[in-house]
Amino acid sequence: MSFTICTSSELTYPYVEGLRNAKANRVASKSFIMAGGYVKNHYVQASCPDARKVVISSHLVPGHLEGSFMGKKWQEEPRKKLEFVRTLLIDNYDSYTYNIYQELSVINGLPPVVVRNDEYTWKDICHFLYEEGAFDNIVISPGPGSPTCPADIGVCLQLLLQCWDIPILGVCLGHQALGYAHGAQIIHASEPIHGRLSEIEHTGCKLFANIPSGRNSGFKVVRYHSLVIDAKTLPKELIPIAWTSSDDTLSFLETQRFDVISDAYESERQQEKFDSILERLKNGSYWSSSHSNGTKSGKVVMGIRHATWPHYGVQFHPESVATTYGRQIFKNFREITKDYWLRMSSSFSSDRNIHYTVSMQLPHASRLFRAVHTGGQSAKKADVRFCGEACSGGQLMQDADKKNFGFLHMVNVLPPSMGANFLRLKWRKFDHLASEVGGARNMFSELYGKNKAENTFWLDSSSTEKGRARFSFMGGKGGSLWKQLTFRLSEDSEVASNRGGHLLIEDADGSTNSTFLEEGFFEYLNKELLSLCHEENDYEGLPFEFYGGFIGYIGYNLKVECGAASNYHKSTTPDACFFFADNLVVIDHHSDDVYILSLHEGNTTTTPWLDDTEKKLVSLKASVTRKLDEQNVQAVASSQHKQHFHSEKSREQYVRDVEKCLKYIKDGESYELCLTTCIRKTIGQVDPLRLYLHLREKNPAPYAAWLNFSKQNLSICSSSPERFLRLDRNGVLEAKPIKGTIARGVTLEEDEQLKLQLQFSEKDQAENLMIVDLLRNDLGRVCEPGTVHVPHLMEVESYATVHTMVSTIRGKKQSNVSAVACVKAAFPGGSMTGAPKLRSMELLDSIESCSRGIYSGSIGFFSYNQTFDLNIVIRTVVIHGNEASIGAGGAIVALSDPEKEYEEMILKTRAPANAVMEFQ
Repeated sequence: MSFTICTSSELTYPYVEGLRNAKANRVASKSFIMAGGYVKNHYVQASCPDARKVVISSHLVPGHLEGSFMGKKWQEEPRKKLEFVRTLLIDNYDSYTYNIYQELSVINGLPPVVVRNDEYTWKDICHFLYEEGAFDNIVISPGPGSPTCPADIGVCLQLLLQCWDIPILGVCLGHQALGYAHGAQIIHASEPIHGRLSEIEHTGCKLFANIPSGRNSGFKVVRYHSLVIDAKTLPKELIPIAWTSSDDTLSFLETQRFDVISDAYESERQQEKFDSILERLKNGSYWSSSHSNGTKSGKVVMGIRHATWPHYGVQFHPESVATTYGRQIFKNFREITKDYWLRMSSSFSSDRNIHYTVSMQLPHASRLFRAVHTGGQSAKKADVRFCGEACSGGQLMQDADKKNFGFLHMVNVLPPSMGANFLRLKWRKFDHLASEVGGARNMFSELYGKNKAENTFWLDSSSTEKGRARFSFMGGKGGSLWKQLTFRLSEDSEVASNRGGHLLIEDADGSTNSTFLEEGFFEYLNKELLSLCHEENDYEGLPFEFYGGFIGYIGYNLKVECGAASNYHKSTTPDACFFFADNLVVIDHHSDDVYILSLHEGNTTTTPWLDDTEKKLVSLKASVTRKLDEQNVQAVASSQHKQHFHSEKSREQYVRDVEKCLKYIKDGESYELCLTTCIRKTIGQVDPLRLYLHLREKNPAPYAAWLNFSKQNLSICSSSPERFLRLDRNGVLEAKPIKGTIARGVTLEEDEQLKLQLQFSEKDQAENLMIVDLLRNDLGRVCEPGTVHVPHLMEVESYATVHTMVSTIRGKKQSNVSAVACVKAAFPGGSMTGAPKLRSMELLDSIESCSRGIYSGSIGFFSYNQTFDLNIVIRTVVIHGNEASIGAGGAIVALSDPEKEYEEMILKTRAPANAVMEFQ
């Protein structure tokens, strides 16, 4: 085996962190069982001194792998350069793996195969790598924890030690694993760095080809890590190739320039304004210091390579949306791989079976190619097609699907030929009617407000400024297709494998039927939607996406159907409640038009509901609004002896919980933890609808909602400003996570200053960036490669009581993925969990003292034609029985201050809590 060694300059490196502290303690392997008994398959928790021995018995000499057949077939003639590259992507249970997947799918010309680090034995991996010759290279993903812990790193150390003849790239945790496998120590960084950027200098070796180096070069990378390789302990086999340029980190907006503005004068003015804002903020007391703990990090190793093997590692995240030249790094690794195999013998590689590899792709992977051919790299892109038949490796990936994602068995499920329901839609439009009849509030009150608005819904775009939302949907118990679904997870739902639960179905006649859903609620909902056939011409001309179907909420505890290990706390409210809405009223707030829609079975000819509703709309009078206002004023004025909300946790306990989160972050267990709690209040006999009308007046929001499920004695009054996920009829998915919140100012000057404070807060930008990368990952699991993008990053939106920082992520859904599968890929919303999502949810379950219930879940619709729109349940009052509850919290990151986190949590309860107190 021959390698071209990089220049001698790569063998020397400047002072890096760790050289000053020769006695730095190595981060010991965890001997404790993680929160919830988190132990991955095939590995057991090891005692601290022996953890390394569990995985590595010795450091193997390059080229002498005992008992291995590696390299035996690579000996003869040269071969052609690969046309496309087949990657095995090892997922370390991270929430950014599918960002790498998306990049590699585009760059390699073929989607990689994703396998979690503990799914298969080393023998199985060897079979696919060497006997089947299925992959050209390996990428090891980031992940929580430490490479010193077998449960965190799985099979990766064995790959790095024994696959000396296959190109490997390790990212973050994978980078640390490369160092640890060869004897370097893993230590705590001088400070955790998550969602913040650093400038990088490098040696110019192949992994960094065509990438500038050093300060002010434009090469800035996003970092998510608390641990680092101790540079002093690097063995001679490992050569540093990249470092941070300085001990300073940057917020995202600090790195931005206005050079995209074509007018030079305007560009200069914008830049002067930008620099002025930064200077004022830095001089203010609220500027978040890059080194708030008073330490200096020194230059940190950001990249290493093996001296003779084709193995590389980078500590930063090239897949992040804010990393510059990230795609170039993956392209360089592709070229390293191609050059490597070009040097090797052709006999082994040319026999590698492309048919085998493509058949192993995850069922939701993009079908980039049209036909499958055997014979190595001779296949042309236009001729390759996904192989769905049972062929070599097929069972491997079928098993992987079940273990990894849960939702994948929903993909490519066609509506059943037997028992399918053919639905038809009839609708009418009334131009400019909404304002003439008193607006949305008056319409809902008159049409559905009687009898305490029992069994009614209202997806209420009560804040439509700046195009945030456009349509409102309302309705109640309707025609013959109406039904209500009420789902509760079983008592065994604390174990993920027992995610089933009890479903109660009530039909339009009031009859009920109970059944146990072994596969869970999402699977049931998916089958229901897929059984509905329709005619697209029926809704042609309608400007909105909901034409009838399921409308309701998904509770946070349904995370166990989306990959979470368990639920520590059982919800007192149902875990999901939905109506099947066959009749609804829609308001277009932009045009002031009103639509009424009626969904019916194909053989139905009459639609009396349309006639009846048209008569009611025409006869409405706006005076009803004034009457309701007067009643609300009287209710507030007559209120006496108000009982205040009480919190599940005291200020002191919440601060201690934040400190627990910071400890987990410091140890590398999470990058960001979205800690929450709940406040409660006994409210006695109130009219929940009037309470909601009061809340929407005080705190209007684009994704507000009212839901009433009378038999569950449950009303939901939501003033949510956050969209979770939306799928339109063109197959475009959109998420709009909120991370970063600050109160409005009293004066215009103070308000603008607070807005700027949020905009340029390093902490809030870090929070937002981490969740944007997480949502890119979640969409990347179900979107076509190359389509996931971020059209709006860290924009500040202003509401009645707060400013918030919002980003928008979009992608094109793969055609063979169902609507429910998209939701399962991203639920619960990353803005309510943190990253990596699975580990973070597990840690949060152990810290929080009660179930989140409906809070942190989603409210919205699933249209019968497979579109959907769901919010994040925040700023919401849940009235269950005689109690009102409000959930709130915030993202804990390395820069968090525990006292300020408590204050932010209280701020988020203020609007809904005040609405309850003022109303009662």
